[in-house]
Parts: sequence; C-alpha cells; structure tokens
Amino acid sequence: MQDSHGRTVDYLRLSVTDLCNYRCRYCMAPDGVEKRSHQEILSVEECVEIGAAAAACGVKKIRLTGGEPLVRRGILDICRGLRAIPELEELCLTTNGSLLPALALPLREAGVDRLNISLDTLLPDRFSSITRLGRLEEALAGIRAAEAAGFQNLKLDTVLIGGFNDDEIQDFVNLTVDHPWEIRFIELMPMGPCADWERDCFLPGQTVLQKVPALEKITSQGVARRYRLPGSAGTVGLISPLSRNFCGECRRIRVTADGKLKGCLHSRGEISLRGLHGAALETAVRKGILQKPRQHHLEDRPSDTPRNMNQIGG
Repeated sequence: MQDSHGRTVDYLRLSVTDLCNYRCRYCMAPDGVEKRSHQEILSVEECVEIGAAAAACGVKKIRLTGGEPLVRRGILDICRGLRAIPELEELCLTTNGSLLPALALPLREAGVDRLNISLDTLLPDRFSSITRLGRLEEALAGIRAAEAAGFQNLKLDTVLIGGFNDDEIQDFVNLTVDHPWEIRFIELMPMGPCADWERDCFLPGQTVLQKVPALEKITSQGVARRYRLPGSAGTVGLISPLSRNFCGECRRIRVTADGKLKGCLHSRGEISLRGLHGAALETAVRKGILQKPRQHHLEDRPSDTPRNMNQIGG
C-alpha cells in the first residue's frame, strides 16, 4: 500500500514490550520504566492480529522490537503466530543479545529469519557504562549462539556516539574481515534521554568513511548505504537519519507495545489499535499508513515524540 506521499509501505516494526534488562544511557532512564499491568500491553493474540492486519495492507516484513523483545513472556508464541501469516515474507528481531544463548535456537525454530544484535562498544568497561547493567561477554555469547543456531548474515547495530566509541570505528570495521556480518553504524538521534546531549556526541555517518578510507561502496540495502573492505567476508552499513535523512525512502510503520500505530518514529501522531478487530483493524492500519508524515524535523529540533526509544521500538 502507498502512503499519501507515494511511498510503498511494506515494513512494520512491532514492539512487544517497553521493558529491558539493560538501561542504555541514550535510550532509558537509570531506573528503567514503570512496569505496566499485562492489560496495558498488547497480548500475544493482539500482536499476531495486528501483524495479520498489516499484512493485509501490504506489509511483507515485520521486525519485533522492544525494549528488549526477548524479556517478553510469550515471545516464541508471537513469532510462531506471525510466521503463520501467509503474506509475510520476512520476520526479523532486534535484540541486545544477552538472552540469545537460551533463545537463539527456539527463535529459529519459531520462524525468525534474521537477527540484528545491538553492540555499541567492544570494550568491557565501556559496555558496562553505556548499558548500566550489561556485560560485553553476554552480547558476544549471544552472537555465538545466533550463529550456532543457524542465523546467517547477522547485523550488528552500533550507535555512533562522539567521545564514546568513535575511537573504535576501525576495530568494528575490522570485524568484517573474517566474519560475514554487517556492522551498521547508526547516527545518534536527539530524542529521549540524549535529546540535550552536547552537539559533539552527534556524529555523521560520514565519520566512518573518514576514519576508514579503504572502505569501498557497494549496493545499498534499504536505508543503509553499504561498504566493504577489499577481500572482507562482511560489510559495513551507514544509517544516517540526520545527516542524510531517508524519509523519502521510508517504507515502515511502527506499533508500540501499548498498541499505538505511529507513521514516524519522531511524530506525536498515534492511532490506537486496541480493541479493534477484522475490517475495523485493517481500516485503522490503512489510515495510519495514509497519515504517515512526509519527513521528520531533526535537522531543526529534537524529536517531536514524547516517548523514549524503548517505548516506541528501536
């Protein structure tokens, strides 16, 4: 289905929880979020029903997000239910990786096609600092478990933060020499806890190319500009929502864990899907697609959304 600006919308990011076992500094407050009652969060059945309605509107790809989706009770049931949707071509999941040693194989068996794993630093002390509660070895063990379970073409998501991990860019790129991974450098966005951070924290994706001039451009994929070191097994992706905004190519909608459809990560506009079924639910999804904003305004001001990233779905 096309939105009112002529973009084909075929990608849903579905948040299954706003809870997380980490407290990443750019995403969440130190004490996390207030735990909601089960009635306030989409049920397993609602997640699947929303996925089916989105598929009826032309969505071909669903990515499960959080918070941390693997802390969600019933996550495997959600995956199985979504995978059973005939129109769905790809089911993905973004995770911090810490729970993958126990869940990677069950996720694969439940029908998840691909994983993105967040990894903002390769240094143990920095990892503990940025996540507040995590350990680097947890994420690395998760990557190993994902590969052992048969997940291929892993994507490791690295939020680029000036003064924090920009001195590790070469180290991250070097991971692609021997591993068939895509290291994705994502520009930090001014929203939530980091909305008022110093300007020097917000580095353009071009910084990666300046630091590693040996990278050679290859075919883009989705919103990621992609590069490769000569002879390497993996690739490097640059996702630049600020310095090279890709709003004109954006093909996604989002649904929050409490059942609100958002046409744009940074918009205040939301449509409640709770309590809707069948044709009424499909109509609401179509309305959300048609009302998708033309673009964000991060170049001029912080994000308009009152929600933190964990409350929307990364």
